Formats: sequence, C-alpha cells, structure tokens
Amino acid sequence: MYNLTSLPEFKLLGLSSRPEDQKPLFALFLIMYLVTLIGNLLIILAIRFDPQLQNPMYFFLSILSFADICYTTVIVPKMLVNFLSETKTISYAECLAQMYFFLVFGNVDSYILAAMAIDRCVAICNPFHYVTVMNPRRCMLLLAFSIAFSCLHSLLHVLLVNRLTFCASNVIHHFFCELNPVLKLACSSTSVNEVVAMTEGLASVMAPFACIIISYLRIFIAVLNIPSAAGKCKAFSTCSSHLTVVTLIYGSISYVYFQPLSSYTVKDRIATIIYTVLTSMLNPFIYSLRNKDMKRGLQKLIRRVKFEIDRLSTTKSSKICGP
Repeated sequence: MYNLTSLPEFKLLGLSSRPEDQKPLFALFLIMYLVTLIGNLLIILAIRFDPQLQNPMYFFLSILSFADICYTTVIVPKMLVNFLSETKTISYAECLAQMYFFLVFGNVDSYILAAMAIDRCVAICNPFHYVTVMNPRRCMLLLAFSIAFSCLHSLLHVLLVNRLTFCASNVIHHFFCELNPVLKLACSSTSVNEVVAMTEGLASVMAPFACIIISYLRIFIAVLNIPSAAGKCKAFSTCSSHLTVVTLIYGSISYVYFQPLSSYTVKDRIATIIYTVLTSMLNPFIYSLRNKDMKRGLQKLIRRVKFEIDRLSTTKSSKICGP
C-alpha cells in the first residue's frame, strides 16, 4: 500500500487494452475529433458573419459549439496520444486539471441547453415580449452565471478529490480522469465525495434539466392552443433539434451517474463516449440539417470562403504574370 499523491502519474486503461485495437481506435477518434472541430467552428463562423442569425437563440448555439470544442479538446487529444503510447500515463496534476475542465465545460453545456430552452419558451409562449425579455444584457447574465457556477462546482469536486489518498493501484479504468473511476482508486474514505456528488452534484445537473422540462411543458401547452396544424408543426420544428441534443446528453449522463459508485463498469465507459465525444460531434449536424436559417447561414459562409479563395488566387496569379 502506498500513497499515489506523492507519485508523478496515473495510468489510463483506455477503451481497450489489446494492442491490435489501438490504431483503429486512434483513427476513429481522430476522425470524430476533426469532424467535431470543423463542424462546431463552421457553426460559430456562420452565426458570427450572418446578420440574420444575430439573436439570442443563435448566440447560445454559438456558445454551445465553443463549449463542445473545449469539452472534447480536454479529453480527446490525450486519448489519441495514449492510443499510440505503450505507457498510457497521465500525471497527477494533469489528471486533476483534466477532471476540472471536463466538469466545467460539461456543466456549461448543461446550462446553455437550459438557456436555449428558456429562449424557445419565451419565443413561443410570449412572442410579443421576446425582444425585451431576451435582451442582450439578460443573455450575458445567463452566460456569466453558467460559467461562474460551473467553475465553482468543478473546483469543489477537484479539491475534494485532492484531499484523498490513493493506494494499491494507479490504473484508472477509463479513457480520461472522470470522477467516479478516480474515486474507485482511493483508499481513504470517499463518503464526503459521494455525498457531495449526490447532493450538490445532482442539484447542479437537475437544475438545468428542470428548467428544460418546465420550459417544454409550457411550450407544449402553448402549441396545443395554436389553432392551425401548420402552426403547431412550425412551433415544434423549432424545438426538435434542441430536444434531440437534450435527450442524447441527459440519457447517457443518467445511465452513467445515477447508480452506486461500486457498480461502475466497462459499459459506463462506452456510455460516456456518447456525452463526451459523440454528442459534440453530432450537434452541428443536428442543428444545421433541421434548421433552415442555419443552412442558409452555412451556405453564405461557404460562398464567402470560396470568394476569398478565388480572390486570393486571382491576386496571386496577377502578381506572377505581371511585369
């Protein structure tokens, strides 16, 4: 028995310990990571350069895309390095840093999804006051609260982990430093960590989820009062993308976290991929394929990029051919 807090590193077991699986997994997650980066960056740029997308809904969507980029960047690059490494190690300080930023951006994601639900609720239930209710100042306050609370929440959990001692094994049965697999290595009591996770941690997850549920209940009631079928379809279509993302994220989170620490298994590792990597990759497709305004914004961005490339190539050609 020895205290791992005095040692320099942990070992991440990853998704598979078989050597023949490492290169295929590296290729798969590299592609997923690149798609995530490109897709979310396109969403941010399309919203930034299209004047018709300058409203609260797309402001929050651009923040969600930025959070998704950060969220996957905290996890995937180290994961890719470990696929090609024999040691698969991560330092103690790096492990705590990864845990902290994973919790920060995960919570920011949840609160931005709640803000987007509130935005849709106001737009459908109180459209005449939408501009005054969802004004820029209020949107910035929602964003500031999301970031501040997420940082404090994450700091609490990381400080509680830092006070633990670890023994017998330094092998984390996961592909990154998530809270539950790290707690399973502790030889000191984790009762405080578990109580905080089941109270403050549960509250921090359920608060945005409750906002989403309440918002959609109000939306559902308002839509039922719309007389025309076309109006009902239009109202529901504006919410379908958001509901798809919420279902993916909260479904997988509930499966992983709403169970005792002792029952954490390989299946939970696979489920974690859904809300850490897969959802961030699918978000740009979900929001762009089912949203006409977003499609138009992306088309404008692509045309703009093509124009700039053509202009640069023409300028370069004229310089080469000139006297």
